Amino acid sequence: MSGTSLDGVDAALLETDGQQIFAFGDSGYRAYTDAERQVLRAALGRWPGDNLSAAQQVVETAHTELLARFPQAGIVGFHGQTVAHEPRGRGTHQLGDGAALAEALGRDVVWDFRSADVALGGQGAPLAPFFHFACARWMGATEPVAFLNLGGVGNLTWVDPRKSGPEEAGALLAFDTGPANAPLNDLVAERLGLECDRDGALAARGNVVDGALELFLEDAYFRHIPPKSLDRDDFALMLDLVRELGDADAAATMTAMAATAVMLGMEHCPTVPARLLVTGGGRKNPVMMAMLQAGLDCAVEPVEAAGLDGDMLEAQAFAYLAVRVTRRLPTSAPGTTGVAAPVSGGQIARV
Repeated sequence: MSGTSLDGVDAALLETDGQQIFAFGDSGYRAYTDAERQVLRAALGRWPGDNLSAAQQVVETAHTELLARFPQAGIVGFHGQTVAHEPRGRGTHQLGDGAALAEALGRDVVWDFRSADVALGGQGAPLAPFFHFACARWMGATEPVAFLNLGGVGNLTWVDPRKSGPEEAGALLAFDTGPANAPLNDLVAERLGLECDRDGALAARGNVVDGALELFLEDAYFRHIPPKSLDRDDFALMLDLVRELGDADAAATMTAMAATAVMLGMEHCPTVPARLLVTGGGRKNPVMMAMLQAGLDCAVEPVEAAGLDGDMLEAQAFAYLAVRVTRRLPTSAPGTTGVAAPVSGGQIARV
């Protein structure tokens, strides 16, 4: 998995039949270099037909190098690098050729997970919810729980593990809450040359500017009923809202924007979950986590509190979905992407 934060590629082994999780295996990470990250940033917002060969080479090289460390994997799930997402317009665009990766690795590769969902009227995102359902079952949950991924974009999954399967009506509700780390990363990169506000250190020294936060919350996206999804740069104007602020106040305000977007999103859940389990880089930001805990009526915990790996959950999700695709099991449903009926997306590149 290579996410919208553009930090690098995660890979994780999972033993599964596409329904149950039997075991979690080894994992690994391959960071993008500064030069590679610049190439990928230049590709953001661009579509097939543009000259993206350099960015595609970065994606395929990084994935091949990392996946070569896992010769024991029977099949590979390859998400690719999202560079544009416009489900009600031009569709969704993930860089990377699964057939080229399969040839390089000598193993079958499942890829292009999102296109079928979009073609059938879905948002194409988020796709991790079916895996979240399996995680809730693996945890032994007996009442609704929620998973919050705070990557470049925030996305929320409400899970009722009492349902018979993830495609059953009422089992899942999932959607993007709003921007998360991507705009904040862009801010500190632009101003300070840093990759991120590590440990929320900058935000912790600042104050939230209510006027900027209120203007942010006026965006029509927050009034849309889920399922709904976002592109990484859909809230690019966030940077303009904090342009006149000092570094610490700008970071604190953008952190509050991401946290408040989650709070608004939680209002859509059918019931208050027993706990909100947070994955992605945002769970390592104590300022973000404290804001969420203060504003929500349920326990807010990193997924590690449930025995899961918050650094690798997305990579594990696409391993899980890859097996579902090979067995023609659904990978999305009306409650997760808004698609008309459960659909199994993905292509299989066989060697």
